Amino acid sequence: MSFLTAVLLLNMDPADAFILLSNLLHQPCQRAFFRMDADMMFVYFDVFNLFFEEALPALFNFFTHIQLTPDLYLIGWVFTLFSKSLPLDVVSRIWDVYFRDGDSFLFAAALGILRMYMPQLLHMEFEVILQFLRKLPEDMSADLLFEHIKSVGLTPRKFQHTMVELVDMNNVERRKKAAALTPKN
Repeated sequence: MSFLTAVLLLNMDPADAFILLSNLLHQPCQRAFFRMDADMMFVYFDVFNLFFEEALPALFNFFTHIQLTPDLYLIGWVFTLFSKSLPLDVVSRIWDVYFRDGDSFLFAAALGILRMYMPQLLHMEFEVILQFLRKLPEDMSADLLFEHIKSVGLTPRKFQHTMVELVDMNNVERRKKAAALTPKN
């Protein structure tokens, strides 16, 4: 939370920063992650994986092969809205679009980052990838990143539709499990 607060305080007075931080923490994705709501976090990971596999199949297959799951890097990106991993100028641009488009843009930005660095990532080992994704290059071009984000093609509508489908599926599965555990008379 300190990374979020720091970026906010760099851009506004403390009272406005507090209000915006409070509003940020009430966004669906942020709320799920900060509450450590495992069910919802897994839905977000599943949604991310669906779009990851669709947009970047070679990298998705490579990450699957080396057992690099999205929770290992996506949690840090979501918790800090990329402020820990990216240069401040890039973070500012991401936040601008995030405030306009909502949670879907966090995932589009994550896919854009992976797309941008895919050639390098495909030749790295597990530990090196994790280190790289936790602190991305300081000389990252925001314009180039936004080209990659756009090429991923993840729209707010597409994201929301997929979220609703997976949440509904998750709820059905939970009801089935609960019914199976309920003692029968």
